[in-house]
Amino acid sequence: MSIRQWPEGERPREKLLARGSTALSDAELLAVLLGSGVRGKDAIALGRELLMQAGSLDALLGRAERDIRVPGLGPAKRARITAALELARRSLAEQLTKQPSLSNPRESGDYLRAQLRHLQYEVFACLYLDNRNRVLAFEELFRGTLDGASVHPREVVRACLKHNAAAVIFAHNHPSGVAEPSSADQAITRELSQALRLIGVRVLDHLVIGHAEPVSMAARGLL
Repeated sequence: MSIRQWPEGERPREKLLARGSTALSDAELLAVLLGSGVRGKDAIALGRELLMQAGSLDALLGRAERDIRVPGLGPAKRARITAALELARRSLAEQLTKQPSLSNPRESGDYLRAQLRHLQYEVFACLYLDNRNRVLAFEELFRGTLDGASVHPREVVRACLKHNAAAVIFAHNHPSGVAEPSSADQAITRELSQALRLIGVRVLDHLVIGHAEPVSMAARGLL
């Protein structure tokens, strides 16, 4: 039976308008976003399949467009989902920049995780902060394997000076999903900290982003 044939109070869109978005399940919210189903599958069933394929809503939010693959799901519906995921990431960025200051690793970790965990290649990025730990900017600096050959301290120093940063939070992702700092991660963090100390910029943390919660090198005592 098509969703259009359901009682009006049970249709996702009508339910949302009448009772608010919190009354809908994750699959129903995805159904509203998708607009319609595919052959042999209504929009709610399609939403459930997307969630099952990803494993959770949180995992779905971390996916890139190319990873959203369900039989019958065409480019238009993939584009809608990708746009919604990007809006969620931008919302996190906006919330972060409006905070009076960053006071713990989780505040920056949620944002950095949304930005980096879905990437299939390794990225080294930086959050630039002022002297009150307010966010000035976020920037991807390097791509590729994190080692001394790919992360150049002088480029990091130049970027900090460009943004007039007083402090920084580094982050990089592990496409494998395992957020465990390697010996190379620790070595380049020490090297960058020493270089930035010369220009009066503090390194507050280096977060390793995987599929689960980010790992804070500061919390591990590795800075």
